[in-house]
Amino acid sequence: MKKILTATVALVAFGLSAPASAADLGSRMYTKAPAPMAAMYNWSGLYIGANGGWGRAENCGTLTGAFGPFLVGGGISIPDGCHDADGGTLGAQIGYRWQMNSWVFGIEAQGNWADFNGSSPSAALLGVLTNETEVNSFGMITGQVGYAWNNALLYVKGGAAVARYEYAGILAATGAEFDTAKDTQWGAVLGVGLEYGFAPNWSIGIEYAHVFMGDRDVAFDVSPAFGGPGVFRTETFDGDIDLVTLRLNYRFGR
Repeated sequence: MKKILTATVALVAFGLSAPASAADLGSRMYTKAPAPMAAMYNWSGLYIGANGGWGRAENCGTLTGAFGPFLVGGGISIPDGCHDADGGTLGAQIGYRWQMNSWVFGIEAQGNWADFNGSSPSAALLGVLTNETEVNSFGMITGQVGYAWNNALLYVKGGAAVARYEYAGILAATGAEFDTAKDTQWGAVLGVGLEYGFAPNWSIGIEYAHVFMGDRDVAFDVSPAFGGPGVFRTETFDGDIDLVTLRLNYRFGR
């Protein structure tokens, strides 16, 4: 009995001392959980967008034939002056991009309405006519290679381009349209752009492109008011196109 009593007293004493021992322990140190890593911006996927800006088409002409059948193809070559046709442009683009780590590859098709206009007196025809040029549309099919810093993308592009030209010879004395011509010309394009993703699926950017158009031979028909149609003169034109556009894109998917 004495042994049982002694054991009971020991257990009670231990029970009373346990809370005090726990209280003597220092408070537990808590560490702040690490902040979650920010998700990398995703440039991969199909996108569509709109663009608008400014363009300039250089245009230098050389008269290679004149006065209908008498000198057309006759081997003459007379410089006919130069002018720039510039103005605004609006258009749309559709493309697809693939992202591999920080590198971004893509392909894009773009089509634009344009209103590039310019004129200069005809040097070859002694100022009797004023030569007018208009670029009213253009398009591009390009590949892209870019490097991304999260939601900022710097890229270069290159490929094929096409532009629609309209020409007119205006009588300087009366302002009447004497002869006209239309031409669709293919060329090559190189460009560079900077794009910024301001939302998960939206990006805005600025782009510069230079279109190499090369030489183009154009036959001018006399206007009906002066007895046309019928070829009055032939000209060889050369000159490239420069474009600066702002772009807004929407990318599908996450």
